[in-house]
Amino acid sequence: EVQLVESGGGLAQTGGSLRLSCAASGFNFDDYAIGWFRQVPGKEREEISCLCSFDGGPYYADSVKGRFTISSDSAKSTVYLEMNSLKPEDTAVYYCAAVEPDLRYICLGQTYDYWGQGTQVTVSS
Repeated sequence: EVQLVESGGGLAQTGGSLRLSCAASGFNFDDYAIGWFRQVPGKEREEISCLCSFDGGPYYADSVKGRFTISSDSAKSTVYLEMNSLKPEDTAVYYCAAVEPDLRYICLGQTYDYWGQGTQVTVSS
């Protein structure tokens, strides 16, 4: 059974940092693309970063480029999202997701099949 479990969310101040973790199990971690998404109630889900062994990534949305860093530890089957210089507009529920990628395309924009339960990030002004 595929499982993705996020952790590390919480409350941060503007300009602060948080690190999210996504622990994966039930699939061959190195064969999959892992993405981070976020969603604010009433708004569309936003894909903010992804990485994959095969496509030259990682990739970032413009909204987080230069502030967020995605990384992975294959030995732990875990993907991280280091979030720095946080802004109130980063407040959202953050999800990680996995997909066996279509190798014709980069991981950003693919349709992800497996999702975690989400973790809340709140940035106070």
